[in-house]
Amino acid sequence: MEMTTQFNSHITSQTLAARFDHTLLRADATPEQITSLCAEALQLGCAAVCVNPAYLPLAVRELEGSPVLPITVIGFPLGAVPASWKVEETRRAIDMGGREIDMVINVGLLVAGPEGARNLQEEVSAVVRAAGEVPVKVIIETALLTPELIGTASRVCANAGAAFVKTSTGFSSRGASVDDIRIIAAAIKDAGRDKTCRIKASGGIKSLDQALSLIEAGAHRIGSSGTVSIVREFVQRKGT
Repeated sequence: MEMTTQFNSHITSQTLAARFDHTLLRADATPEQITSLCAEALQLGCAAVCVNPAYLPLAVRELEGSPVLPITVIGFPLGAVPASWKVEETRRAIDMGGREIDMVINVGLLVAGPEGARNLQEEVSAVVRAAGEVPVKVIIETALLTPELIGTASRVCANAGAAFVKTSTGFSSRGASVDDIRIIAAAIKDAGRDKTCRIKASGGIKSLDQALSLIEAGAHRIGSSGTVSIVREFVQRKGT
């Protein structure tokens, strides 16, 4: 997709970077890589750095005094732990300095049957209460859901107080799609929560075209490990 003239006139490399959670969640990530991740996010002016909980204290130290938020994941990547565990993880993450929480739902409970929405509501509400003033992004893993269930999950999460509905962990069969974003946006609006709940697209976002298409579809935040190359591509293309 080509960047439109209208889009060109309303975005800069700085405003693009400010939409990104610069992310490194691989199992083999090293402390040195986390330090580099933070330095890149500081240089670009990203919204946040997203790391596994073990590296959250390191990210907090590296980002201290900056507007870049240290954030972490809860129940990651499967979401298949009791809600009480997610509540405890959330409290510990905030105690360590986490400024946003990205929580994975228990997808199996959602898809199991009629009680799915109620189970999801209880889980998300418990984590949101535990987080207090810290925003919670709820990962619904769209790759595993039908369009109908994506809509259901999005409405439930928004009504439960989620600050964002997030598409993906990046560890499933696919990441975010434009269709996912459109379904989530419509569901949040249908719930009357489009002023209080936003959308984070994540999973497999490696190119500028992907990022722009997701933003144009309604994503407010992008989670990616490819932030540097995406912003660099924007600068190069904008220059031409």
